[in-house]
Amino acid sequence: MTSASWHARISCGRDTGAGFLVTEQHVLTCAHVVARSDTDTVAVSFAHGGYEDVPARVIAHGGWGGRESDPGDLAVLELDRPVPMKPAEFATPADAYGDPPRRLLAYGFPKRYDEGTLAEYRATADQLIAGEWVQLEAWAAHGQPLVPGFSGAAVTLADTGRIVGMVSAAARSPEIRNGRMLPAQVMARYWPRLADLIPTPEYGQTEKERLRHLIEAVEGAQPGAQGCIEVRLRRGARPAPTGPRTDHTRNPPGPTGPTGPTGPTASEYSPERLYSDAVGLLGPPLPPHGFGSLWAAAWYLLSEVPDPGAVTRFAARLADFVDDQRTRSALRAWPAAPLARRPDTAPVVPRGAAQDPAHTWSPILVEIAPSGSGDGHFLVEVSAYNGRHRRVVGSRRLPVDRVRPYALERIDEAYRELEPGARELLVFVLPRRWLNADVAHWKRSADDDSPLGSFAPLVVMDLERRRSGGLQHKLRQKWQRLDARPAPRLHRIDCWSVGQDQVKLTIGLRRDADMVGFGTPPRADGVRRLFQASLNAAVPVMLWPRTGCRGEHRYGESEDCRGSAFLDRLTEHLAGLPARELPYYVHELREAAYASDAPEPHWAYDLALLWEDPECLPDPVGYLHSPVG
Repeated sequence: MTSASWHARISCGRDTGAGFLVTEQHVLTCAHVVARSDTDTVAVSFAHGGYEDVPARVIAHGGWGGRESDPGDLAVLELDRPVPMKPAEFATPADAYGDPPRRLLAYGFPKRYDEGTLAEYRATADQLIAGEWVQLEAWAAHGQPLVPGFSGAAVTLADTGRIVGMVSAAARSPEIRNGRMLPAQVMARYWPRLADLIPTPEYGQTEKERLRHLIEAVEGAQPGAQGCIEVRLRRGARPAPTGPRTDHTRNPPGPTGPTGPTGPTASEYSPERLYSDAVGLLGPPLPPHGFGSLWAAAWYLLSEVPDPGAVTRFAARLADFVDDQRTRSALRAWPAAPLARRPDTAPVVPRGAAQDPAHTWSPILVEIAPSGSGDGHFLVEVSAYNGRHRRVVGSRRLPVDRVRPYALERIDEAYRELEPGARELLVFVLPRRWLNADVAHWKRSADDDSPLGSFAPLVVMDLERRRSGGLQHKLRQKWQRLDARPAPRLHRIDCWSVGQDQVKLTIGLRRDADMVGFGTPPRADGVRRLFQASLNAAVPVMLWPRTGCRGEHRYGESEDCRGSAFLDRLTEHLAGLPARELPYYVHELREAAYASDAPEPHWAYDLALLWEDPECLPDPVGYLHSPVG
């Protein structure tokens, strides 16, 4: 039998309704129950708690307009003192529905029932009416109907007592045996703090609370602000630098003044636009009610969109329009460490804790090497790893035009060798002159045009370095130092750095660098020399744009340099991220870039990642004879 002590009776002048305790000092009810709170006293008593007529005040509401069909019929009451009783607990949003239907209970206070009474109901379907309500129908043809006095009552699961919603509309006549429920996830759109209490499948209370505070910081709101819709989007906000100035003439002109037409328009970073960027073209459509706040959009993604990566993409896209660097970096890093129970995401591993990197990833290795025959043919070998066990899926000597289709077919076959919960990592080991190849943009298969880099985490490695015993030893030493540091350090090589001495750079990077970021692709001679210096310095992680700036800027000319803007964004995005999990985070970034429908390409659209941890792949077997023939 479940406790009913947190069920509350709400009095506001001559009006009576129900409510429920969610913290020691906060009670939720319908806004229409306390509609006259400006002139009448609000008092709260508890069904079995022994506390009568505790004064309360309305501190937040959902913007209800006064009509039965208006959305936002939610009010948050703050008691004038905490009450020492356990607050209500919430079920996950999907628990209200099932086949067969779940029996639901509502505890209300109709006339002549000052102590309260129960009504048995069930949800007709999980479909929201007008994006706001769930229809309730009587569990049986007899029993207590939802009549006045039930408004604001918690709707609970009969078997667990956990809350799934709140009665928002009761029948005006006992003969009408249906009603409406405001689901818990809809209530949390209007009072963001409630989201911390509602379980969601992919993210826990800590992650949700962190995101809520970040969104509040974006708008300058403080936790516990008086308004329910606390987080309003600044329509004239100025985005963080994203590279060259963008021509937005295809959209309505932006606000005038300091953020005038050269800045993004309001439609580009409204909650609705951010939502669309997060779910992509084929994702769930916008809800009919739209979003009244940034939080409403983020919470909708958390609670009602079956794609755990969508809210991460939302946070990263929101960061594009945030001026404060600390908040911007935190949004891009959110949720900072994905939950361990999500097998397709980065595991939570305390830094410095004992771990076996070989079991962190399950690589699919694609090694492409010159055949040695001098006729333009290549030896292509695809292998799958489970721990330290390697199985060669296919190996063949091919002309250059057959390399891609053969590799893609074997990659698909290699997936059969992985365990169901394995975290795959596509690793392309390429000749040095091929490291800038567009392997992340390869179409995944003959009938799937999506980029391979959106299908799974994908990295490249340098063939020559992988075959060097000395450099592999240095890489292992680098990773030992990386694991002992709180966060890796990114060494920038801007476009104007191409004149650096190659030998001095090699020695310096070998001593100090964890990661190297290039502002320009390794095509021009000067950049290629610095690229080679980084490889010879055994830098474990290298990132660069495959296209963009040609490295023609001089020191101090970085204002309009795409390469410098790229490195600014990269530095912010990588802040605080563990080096061992960068393939995962870059994969999420690529997903967001490929799914973006902004008029200009996403800054990370052509991002390349060289990432090499020798412990993830057994040492290669040296060639004891020529592979020709």
